[in-house]
Amino acid sequence: MREGRALVEIYPATERHGVFARAIGGGIEFGESASDAVRREFEEELDVELAEVRQLAVTENIFEAGWARGHEVVHVFSVRSPAFDALPWDAELSVLDAKTTVKWVDLNALRAEDPPFYPVGMLELIEQLDDSAGHPGPLW
Repeated sequence: MREGRALVEIYPATERHGVFARAIGGGIEFGESASDAVRREFEEELDVELAEVRQLAVTENIFEAGWARGHEVVHVFSVRSPAFDALPWDAELSVLDAKTTVKWVDLNALRAEDPPFYPVGMLELIEQLDDSAGHPGPLW
């Protein structure tokens, strides 16, 4: 989060769902630590090297999305990169291994679910963590 905005991944509408946003990230590979995974995912998806990675929380999300049930464990990190510090508010980055984009979205829009932000409860968690002071950069 930076100045009332969150850097999020935007998923386009399909026949199964409308446009939605998620925290940037991906999966942890077998034998990989969560902090190594977040560094690898940012490099693979955005070609961005992270200068700082700090784990802040772990949460669990069990959900139904109409067509499927899911269960995920979400590791929340504070990350810092000169690339994000220099990213203009109106910039959109193409994700290299998906048909999604990354951009800054105003927190008020996310609160209004425009677009919906997943996993459920993540926005409240990152706002709480950001308000607890001292975090150096975007929280993911």
